[in-house]
Amino acid sequence: MRFEIPRDALLKPLLAISGVVEKRQTLPILANVLIQLENNRATFTGTDLEIQLTTDIQLEKSVDEPMELTLPARKLTDICRNLPEGSLITFSIEKNRTVVRSGKSRFSLTQLIPQDFPSMDSITAVTEFSMTQGKLRKLLEKTHFCMANQDVRYYLNGLLFDTAGNTITCVATDGHRLALMSTEIDHSLTEQQIIIPRKGVSELYRLLVDSDDGCEIKLNNNFLQAKFDNTTFTAKLIDGRFPDYTRVIPDIDDSNKIMEADRELLKQALIRTSVLSNEKYRGIRFQLSENSLSLTINNPEQEEAEEELEVDYPYQEELEIGFNVSYLIDALNALSDEKVIIRFTNSDSSCLILSKKEQGVKYVVMPMKL
Repeated sequence: MRFEIPRDALLKPLLAISGVVEKRQTLPILANVLIQLENNRATFTGTDLEIQLTTDIQLEKSVDEPMELTLPARKLTDICRNLPEGSLITFSIEKNRTVVRSGKSRFSLTQLIPQDFPSMDSITAVTEFSMTQGKLRKLLEKTHFCMANQDVRYYLNGLLFDTAGNTITCVATDGHRLALMSTEIDHSLTEQQIIIPRKGVSELYRLLVDSDDGCEIKLNNNFLQAKFDNTTFTAKLIDGRFPDYTRVIPDIDDSNKIMEADRELLKQALIRTSVLSNEKYRGIRFQLSENSLSLTINNPEQEEAEEELEVDYPYQEELEIGFNVSYLIDALNALSDEKVIIRFTNSDSSCLILSKKEQGVKYVVMPMKL
């Protein structure tokens, strides 16, 4: 049995799947990509048992009969990547090996039994809706960086996807900061909260493009499935209860000390002063007085960095508060507006970071004692 696929057509699905396939696997079959051929379609599937990605391409020549095979995903990807652009790749199955040929290159790869390849069943949706890829990508982009990483509170190692009415809200927190973005769609949604695992969020964000192309989403209590272009992405959900994020966000009436600043100038000032910060604690002191912000950082070597900025802060009462400088830089990087608004309550309460143009985006950063 043999078939042919152009190198450029094959590389795209392999690159998409290679992110899902783990380098170290408990089961050898999980290091492989499942290739299914029927008529003039080739379907590629990769999984790590938590995430499954399936994508297909059209073949220039139809195959004589349906066939299945599994090949090492990373080796096949590296072979395709290093072949010349525009080359044609021929696959032929000889005994228990697949021989890959292109021009004067020949590679003999081992294959495992396709029937051993694990597959996630099609899901029965509790909530089903569609939205543009660009809108979904933006939800992930504005929030994913606040997810915890290997926290013992396992439900924080992911992103909350909250649907209600016609609003989708994405929330991420690591216990020290929180990111939230809400957006409206043209569908009435079932009230549901799910937690997408960290790797699932990263892979989905990598695959989506900033376009108006559609994306169909199905949710139930165990899985999220997203279909876009010729790709089906399925992720197992984290079984846990996400904290009530509404209690963490400072009340607008209480956080009545409002600072407005140029986002880029403030970000660059934070980056400069952070050069001398303690690598572990990353603390920075905010000293606010009328239309002035003073930034100060000290480290254990008794070194100090200071910077002053002109800001819009029309209050005579001074305010001094400490933060983790990295959390502030991350939030400012995620915003795209020229101006940033930071609302303070007092020196012991979290600040609320907002954008004038990007409605529905909120960042909360807890204070730290310096």
